[in-house]
Amino acid sequence: MLQNATFGLDAPFAVIDLDAFDANTTDFMRRARGVPLRLASKSLRVRTLQARALKAGFRGQLCFTLPEALWLASLGWDDLVVGYPTVDRGALRRLAEDPEARARITVMVDCAEHLDLITAAKPGGPVKVCIDVDAGWRVPGGLMTLGPKRSPLHDPSQVEAFARTIVAREDLELDGLMAYEGQIAGVGDRPPGRPLMRLALPVLQALSARELARRRAEVVDAVRSVAPLRFVNGGGTGSIERTAAEPAVTEVAAGSGLYGPTLFDTYRAFRPTPAAFFVLPVVRKTTPKLATALGGGYIASGAPGKDRLPRPVLPAGLKLDALEAAGEVQTPLLGRAATELQVGDQVWFRHAKAGELCERFDEVHLVQGDKVVDTVPTYRGEGKTFL
Repeated sequence: MLQNATFGLDAPFAVIDLDAFDANTTDFMRRARGVPLRLASKSLRVRTLQARALKAGFRGQLCFTLPEALWLASLGWDDLVVGYPTVDRGALRRLAEDPEARARITVMVDCAEHLDLITAAKPGGPVKVCIDVDAGWRVPGGLMTLGPKRSPLHDPSQVEAFARTIVAREDLELDGLMAYEGQIAGVGDRPPGRPLMRLALPVLQALSARELARRRAEVVDAVRSVAPLRFVNGGGTGSIERTAAEPAVTEVAAGSGLYGPTLFDTYRAFRPTPAAFFVLPVVRKTTPKLATALGGGYIASGAPGKDRLPRPVLPAGLKLDALEAAGEVQTPLLGRAATELQVGDQVWFRHAKAGELCERFDEVHLVQGDKVVDTVPTYRGEGKTFL
């Protein structure tokens, strides 16, 4: 059906299946069980689709840079939390000078240096800040730490002391608290080809979740003894149910699963419907059994591995060449379907991650049923590349 809808389009191009996108949105709401969801903007990077998710029930956005939040605020978007600390002095000055932006935006902090940069911008009124708390699991005995290497604030006493530092500054307003458990929300628990990890990961994630639920509740209690919190944010696409069940959490961040990239194929608890694709043209038949597509080296960020490579999905039965994989200028394709492909044919791929795909295309074609119903710009197509 998607191929019929896009017949006549010249590849390369990108496609979003709106039926799949909407089905994933509905499933997110079901999994959250009434707990508000905050949309991770970097997972979409298409304002039309961000607006669609917000209309369907998401509340507010988690941005990835302050310049992005300032841009969205200038367009009238509200409740924008910057998910990562900023040292962009120019952006902080723009925030400090704009009372409307200060009302719409909350910036992330986890150390005194962040606070100093904000106050050095001499804001005309309080700047709202959110404390980022380390959600990693420090395995007993100090053998290892599971989770993203983010905030230096781990223990309730550390976070409470930092909260007191914030409220003592007139230029700052403590607005929220965030703890992102990437070791649960962003890591599938059934990695292919790794049988021992398939056994160990669910156990490790369960232990980490138990520790975090206890510690997060203690952190929230400690901070609320200092000042009220408008929100407590946690989780991600892979942990919506688990995070939403914690009484201390008031909202869950999510977004990547709306596109359903391949990294989310490895979860037991849920399986999003693939909604985002890119299409490449076949430009060579080097041998009768090998078809070569133009470009395609859209490798996902993170630790290098096969799971970061794009995956050919249509026609079925294609695989990447082990020596070249997906390349900057060409992607050789093998498998039973490669024999049938001819120069000028098209191959459909899925990206390993979500919004990163939009850094490669100026626009995406929105398909519903068997029709292209709209073609809309990505952030890149609007001239915005924030990282």
